[in-house]
Parts: sequence; structure tokens; C-alpha cells
Amino acid sequence: MTSKQRVVVIGGGMAGARLVQQLGRSADALGRPRHSVTVIGEERHPPYNRVLLAEVLAGQYTPEVIALPAPGPEVRRLAGVRAVRVDRAERRVVCDDGSVAEYDALVLATGSNPVLPPIRGLFDDSPAGGPDDGLPDGVHPFRTLDDCAALAAAAGPATRAVVIGGGLLGVSAARALAARGVSTVLAHQGEHLMERQLDAGASTLLRTHLTGLGVEVHTECRVRGLGTGRDERTGRRAVRSVTLADGYALGADLVVLACGVRPRTGLAQAAGLTVARGVVVDDELRTDDPRIFAIGDCAEHRGTVYGLAGPAQEQADALAAVLDAAPLDAAVPETAGAPRTGRRYTGTRALTRLTLTGPGPLDLAAFGETEPQPDDDVVHLADATRGAYRKVVVRGDRLVGGILLGDLDTVGALARTWEGDEPLPSAPLLHLLTNDGGL
Repeated sequence: MTSKQRVVVIGGGMAGARLVQQLGRSADALGRPRHSVTVIGEERHPPYNRVLLAEVLAGQYTPEVIALPAPGPEVRRLAGVRAVRVDRAERRVVCDDGSVAEYDALVLATGSNPVLPPIRGLFDDSPAGGPDDGLPDGVHPFRTLDDCAALAAAAGPATRAVVIGGGLLGVSAARALAARGVSTVLAHQGEHLMERQLDAGASTLLRTHLTGLGVEVHTECRVRGLGTGRDERTGRRAVRSVTLADGYALGADLVVLACGVRPRTGLAQAAGLTVARGVVVDDELRTDDPRIFAIGDCAEHRGTVYGLAGPAQEQADALAAVLDAAPLDAAVPETAGAPRTGRRYTGTRALTRLTLTGPGPLDLAAFGETEPQPDDDVVHLADATRGAYRKVVVRGDRLVGGILLGDLDTVGALARTWEGDEPLPSAPLLHLLTNDGGL
């Protein structure tokens, strides 16, 4: 056993970067670092704020602006390297370049992969095949800084783009492309945009805003396939059109896949760890191997996979406290069980927030349960002229959810009340939506 706890973090995204930052603040009684940290990341870029990728695509920020604090020189960083195997018996991680990282504690912060929809033409399944077997040129997910750079390089005033998926990611990508002057169509299979966060009324205002930006929005619209052709210069397949379920074809030079994400659990599964939707962890973010932890998009805690930046950061903070409280040593039992340190992560009350630029910037926030139960009280204010929409759901003396669009002066107080699960004041419920929430 070395004098420092050897912590290996697989994943260089926001969750992993936050954990490394917190561990870097930990020192023993003599002021020496308590942890020897190795970070294994597939991206060559330094860590960055993934939430702001749409601002980079829109041309409002440069990649340097969204960079996260760099780890200290004592952190060993393996960039552009993929972990391919976890050897639990020998407590080491094997990488695709042949390098090996030994650990006392291993943290899986592997994030998530974009979902590729089952549409014809996405992959070349012809008998003859071709010089490429991946996505056609012009078709991009929107998940990484490299995805963002590729889209920005291809976008221009004469470009025709189709964004497939009208969730948070698709809406962000559509408005960013429109801001670059790209002729943009947003195709969404659901009844209304961002149905996971918004109700029909709020979604209508969002759609109006996007239309004002020049985005053509289609809901209840399933994409059936892609039309492709061979690029004369490269010989590679390139997208030419998008065909909808009714047979209508949209000309397209760019296609953005924004159909959701799926936790990256392959490494954990291959290592024999318990995986459901994500890598299953307890209140110490510990898997069923007591030396292996998981945080961020890949982790499933109490049946929930959050897939949001806020919970990922809270999990990283909680895990840093766990690792600081009880560094692993040879005495740690090799079976999972009840929390050993007294440090616990009990879940996150996550708030979704989005700012849309353009004619009359639009702020959006949604949190908690936005669909009321029979005995709930609902406070609802809407002003289509001002593009404002406010709705909160109250159960007893507790705020359980809300949707806010437009002027968000009230969101701070409402979010604090909801996150803290605090009792509401005795003032009329209408005050929740006026004068900074009336709180």
C-alpha cells in the first residue's frame, strides 16, 4: 500500500473534473496531498462545461470560455486514452494504448452516449458497403466539443439543417444553428417540445420563440429515413435529405441527432458490476465492489439516473467526502454493505434551466412535479403578449414543482423553497409568482 490513496477516475467530463478538483483540496496533518489521482479521458480537450456547448455552437463563446479549472500538476492525466478493461482482482485499469493504472479506489465517471435512432440510411447496410461504415458525412450527434466544432465548421447561411429530437438538447441545438444563420428544421416525435419538462401551454410559447428565430418546428413528426449520396471528392456517403413518416422529404446538408442519451455502462458490465439503467450505487456512490464507485450520467442511485450537471456535481462532492473520511486500505472488507463513513448522498432535487437568445431572449426553468395530482393546488399565470408563463404546483404546504418561462425574477426564491422542501408562507398562493416569489 502506498502512503497516498491511489484514486483512478475513468472519465474526464464534468463529474470527474469536479471530483478531482475536490480531492485536490484534501491534505493530511502535514499539508501533504492525501490522494494520488489519475484521470483517464477519451477526449483530448481539457475538461469543459458541457452545458454551454450550445453557446459555443451559436458563436457566443469560444471553447476556452467554457473550460473548467485544470487539475494541478500532481494529477496524472491520460488524455485521448480509452479504458478497455477493469481487472478487479489486481485492482488495475488497462487502456487501449497499453498503459495501466493501479488503484485503491476506482471511480467510474464514464458519462453517457447519444442515442442513435432506428432510421433507415443512418448506417450503410448495403451488400457492397463503402469506404466508410459510420454515420454519413453531415450527420452529427451533439454531445462533445468535437461534435460542436464539426457542426460549426459545416454551418453557414446557405446550409440546410434538420435537428431530430425536440428535447432540451434538440431545442438548444436548433436555436444555436439558427443564430448562425442556418436554415433549420426541428423534427420532434412527441406531442410538444420538451415534454419531459414542460406542459402544453409552456411548450406553445417555446415553439413561438423558436419560430421567431427562424426555426421551422414539426411536432408529432417521426423521421423515417435519411437520403444519402456519394461525395464526389471523398467517395464517402453524405446526407442529402431527411424523409418523414408521411413521405415528405426535407433537403438537408446537416442532420443533428438529439434523441436523448444512454448511460455508458459497458466497462462496468464487463467487470461484473451490477447494472440496471446505469451503474447501481448506494448512498456512498459505491458499487457492489467496495473499491469501485460511480458518479454522473453513468450512475444509478435509488433507481434514478439524473443525466444533469447539477446532480453530477453533488455526487462528486459527496464522493470526495467519502474518500476523504475513510481512505481505503487493506482492512476494507471485500463485500458491499451499509455506508462505512457516515457520509451519504441521498439524491438531488434537480432544476432544468435554459436561456434562449434571439428576438426577446427567453429564459426557461422547470423543476419537480409539474403535473398536479387531484388534491393539489395550481397557481397559473400566462401572458402571451409578453411571452410569459408561470405555473407552480402546491401540495399541502409544500411546493412540489413548477414551470417558468419569460421573466424569471421569481425562480431563485421558488427554487430555494423547493430544493429545501420548506413550508410555504401563509400569504395567498398568487404571491408565489410575484415579487421574487413573495418569499
